Amino acid sequence: MPESRQHRRFLVLAICCASIVVVVMDISIVNVALPTIRSDLHASESGLQWTVDAYTLVLAGFLVLAGSAADRVGRRRVFLVGLAAFGLGSLLCGLAPSIGWLIAARALQAVGGTMLNPVAMAIVATTFPDPAERARAIGVFGSMSGLALALGPILGGALVDGLGWRSVFWVNVPIVAAAIVCTALFVPESRAARARRFDPVGQTLVVLVLGSVVYAIIESRVLGWTSPLILGLLAVAVLGALGILGYEPRRIDPLLELRLFRSVSFSAAIVMALFALCGFGAFLFVTTQYLQDVRGMSALTAGLCVLPVGVLVIVLSPFTGRLVGVRGPRLPLVVAGAALALGGGASIWLGPATPLPAVLAIHLLFGVFLGTVNPPITNTAVSGMPRSMAGVAASLASTGRQTGTTLGVAIAGTIVGSALTRGGAAYTSAEPGVWWMVLGLGVGILVLGLLSTGRRAMATAGRAAALFEEVDQGSDPRTVSLRRW
Repeated sequence: MPESRQHRRFLVLAICCASIVVVVMDISIVNVALPTIRSDLHASESGLQWTVDAYTLVLAGFLVLAGSAADRVGRRRVFLVGLAAFGLGSLLCGLAPSIGWLIAARALQAVGGTMLNPVAMAIVATTFPDPAERARAIGVFGSMSGLALALGPILGGALVDGLGWRSVFWVNVPIVAAAIVCTALFVPESRAARARRFDPVGQTLVVLVLGSVVYAIIESRVLGWTSPLILGLLAVAVLGALGILGYEPRRIDPLLELRLFRSVSFSAAIVMALFALCGFGAFLFVTTQYLQDVRGMSALTAGLCVLPVGVLVIVLSPFTGRLVGVRGPRLPLVVAGAALALGGGASIWLGPATPLPAVLAIHLLFGVFLGTVNPPITNTAVSGMPRSMAGVAASLASTGRQTGTTLGVAIAGTIVGSALTRGGAAYTSAEPGVWWMVLGLGVGILVLGLLSTGRRAMATAGRAAALFEEVDQGSDPRTVSLRRW
C-alpha cells in the first residue's frame, strides 16, 4: 500500500476520533460546571437535570436514525452536517443568557452528536477494509471514549476555574472547525450497499416514549406523581410503547428490529447497557455536586477527584476487550456488576466529613465498573448475530447506554431534589436513595451477566439470527419472507 494512502487513512481515523472525543466529553465535562451554572443562571435542580438530559435524550432518540440516514445519503455529508450542528450548538451554549436557552442549545448540540458517533464508526470501518487493520482502528476509536471521560472532568474543572463555565462549550468550536475542514479535504464519501428505509412512525413513537418518561420523572418532584400532566405523560409513554410493539414488526426495515429481542443474550445486553449507564449517569451527576457544594472543592479539584474513573477506563478497556475475545463476556460482566454494586453500597455512607482517601477509593470501584462493562455488553449484543444485523444490534446497545444516562440523571436529580438549598447535611441525607438504586443496578448487571452468557441464552441468539439468514445472504428483504412474530 502506498505510504501516502496509509497516512490518509490514519488522518481519517484521527478526524473521527476527534469527533467522538468532543461528543463523549460533553457528557462528563458539563457535570463539573453544573454548580457554577446554577449560581450564574439561577437554575433549579430540574434545570440542571435538563442541561444534561436534553443532550443525552436527543442522542438516545435519534442515534439509529442518524446512522441509517448516513448509509442512505452519504456518510461524509451527514458527518459534516453533524459537525456544523454540534459546533453551532456549542457556540450557542456558551452565549446562553438563561437556563432555558442553554437547554435548547444543548439539544441542538445533541442533534449534531447523533450524526457523529455512529457515522464516525461507519467511516472508520469503511476506511480500513483489511480486517486486522479495521479491528485495530476500531479499538483506537473505542478507546477515545475512555480518554474523553478521563479528560472531561479535569479539562472542565480547569476551564470553569480559569475562564468560567461558558468556556466548557466554547472549547469545542475550534476543534469542530478544524474537523470540518479536514473532513471536507480528506474523508471520502461512502454509502451502504443497501440502506435501511426511514421509519417516521417508529421514530416518532420512540421519541414520545423516551421524552414522556424523562419529563415525567424530572418534573414529578415539583408537580407530584398524581398531577394530571404527569399521569398524562405516563399514559402517552404506555400507548407509545404499545404502538411500537404493534407497528414495528409489520415493517420490512423497522427502526427497532424487535425480532432481535428473541435472543436472550441481546435482550440482556440492552438492559445491562441501560442499567450500566443509568448507574454511572447518577454517579457523575450527584458526585460532582457533592464534591463542590458539600465539600467546598473548586471545579478543578473536583475534576481531579473523578480522574481515577477515567484512568481506569483507559487502562482496563483494552485488557477487557482482549479478555472478552479469549474467555467470553461472563467474567468482565460479573466484575463490572460487582464493582458497581460495591461502589453504590460504599457511597451510602458518604458524608460531608468522609476522609478524602475513602472517597477516592470508592471512585476506583466506579472506574473498575466502567472499564470492564462496555466491551462485554457490545460483544453480548452482537454475539451470534448475522452480518446484516450486527450494526443494528450495536446501535441499539448504544441507544440503551444513552437512555440509561438520561434516566440516571433524571432519577438522581429527583431523589436529591432541592436538598442542596438546605445545606450539605440535607444533601448527604438525601443521597443514599441514589446509591441504593446504583447498588441494585449493579446486582442486576451481575445477575444478567450470568444468565445471558450461558448455553441456553446463546442458543436463543442462534435462533434469532436464523430469522435474518436470507438478508445476510444478500437477498432484498422486499422479496423474501422473513418469519414474523
